[in-house]
Amino acid sequence: MSVVKELLRGEQNGSISFGDYTLDKKAKLDNFEHGGDIYKVKTFYEITKLEKNGLFVYESVPGSAVTGFTEKENGVSFQVESNKDIQITLELAESTEYAIYVDNEQVGLMETNMSGKLSFSVELPMPPVNVKVVER
Repeated sequence: MSVVKELLRGEQNGSISFGDYTLDKKAKLDNFEHGGDIYKVKTFYEITKLEKNGLFVYESVPGSAVTGFTEKENGVSFQVESNKDIQITLELAESTEYAIYVDNEQVGLMETNMSGKLSFSVELPMPPVNVKVVER
């Protein structure tokens, strides 16, 4: 996997891919329509942030490249890559417990706060890792 040079793209399987952690300056793409939703991405080496329909969805610090990002009723799944360890914050259901999996290994159970935010770290750099966050 590599960075998403288009900053944000829709995939044939309905997922989206976004982010370019190699950029020196912040780049953004606004009003990207996919699957009936409007997305916005901001990305560069310090941060990657995704919004859907004006609401927060994903953020990584420092920046990352995400492929195959899929939201389901009970969680999200995606592949992520960066040149450093990253902290990921997701917007999910509020006050709900989620299991976090990295490359199919459960790395923790966490509960979202009252605003539905869930934050966790992924150790990189390495080949892209698969992340899955599933409601318990």
